[in-house]
Amino acid sequence: MNTPVTSLFLRGRNFYVKRDDLISDYYPGNKYRKLYSLIETDSVKYKNIISYGGSQSNAMLAIAHLAHKKSWNFTYYLKTLPKWLKENSIGNFKTALSLGMNYIELLHNDYEEKISSLNSYQETIVVAQGGADPIAKSGIEKLALEIIEWKREQQISKLYVVTPSGTGTTSMYLAKGLKDEATVLTTPLVADEKYLKEQWGKLDSCADYLPKILNTEKKYNFAKPYIEFLDIYKELEKEGFIFDLIYAPKTWLALFENMPIDGDILYIHSGGVSGNETQMQRYTKL
Repeated sequence: MNTPVTSLFLRGRNFYVKRDDLISDYYPGNKYRKLYSLIETDSVKYKNIISYGGSQSNAMLAIAHLAHKKSWNFTYYLKTLPKWLKENSIGNFKTALSLGMNYIELLHNDYEEKISSLNSYQETIVVAQGGADPIAKSGIEKLALEIIEWKREQQISKLYVVTPSGTGTTSMYLAKGLKDEATVLTTPLVADEKYLKEQWGKLDSCADYLPKILNTEKKYNFAKPYIEFLDIYKELEKEGFIFDLIYAPKTWLALFENMPIDGDILYIHSGGVSGNETQMQRYTKL
């Protein structure tokens, strides 16, 4: 699905924004890209889908929608839930449960061993946390082709494509698909630069094209609320763009801190705003 590109003028600079958040009500943009091959798969191929990760994961919710539509059984592994969430589920977790997701809690010390033992087999497929999986390649390569087509239509000579990195799957496969057509810029969100490069290596240890990493001067803990993140969120909101509160703010902050950038900039708006409900509750406590 070729999503529209719009302009955003912010802090004296024009940015292009590819609206992948408009792809689907069920799959935030980068999750649609990562799950594209499964979305296109005949429902009779599998009966079960398994994944794992956090209790408010956007990937969890996207897979829950996929499984519901395909009539697949969805089992999700996570670490022990807090009592309040089990008694009063909210956000992505609540929606995923309503779609039929089954979940299995694992003690912290048992989690890694269990996850490492999960394997796909006949009629069952395992999708790695956050969609950090080789199945993501085809959908993200399709995104790269859309960007190349748009770049040539606009007669842009030098293009930088910006996307956040959790597991780094989207940024790496995007760089691989764009090759010399554009430079991919990304910011580590879950951990640091070392972690991000390790994730890239797991997906493709011989990649010829890798993103350029943009860091922020200040160190930030993943998913923790920061007033400067909320400020950027509100600044973008005033311009008519609703971004997520976890991935986008730090990425935009890193982009601003690393200016000037000599070329046109295209930001991939991947969506994932369903998690804003629970994250905004945390901001009220700042």
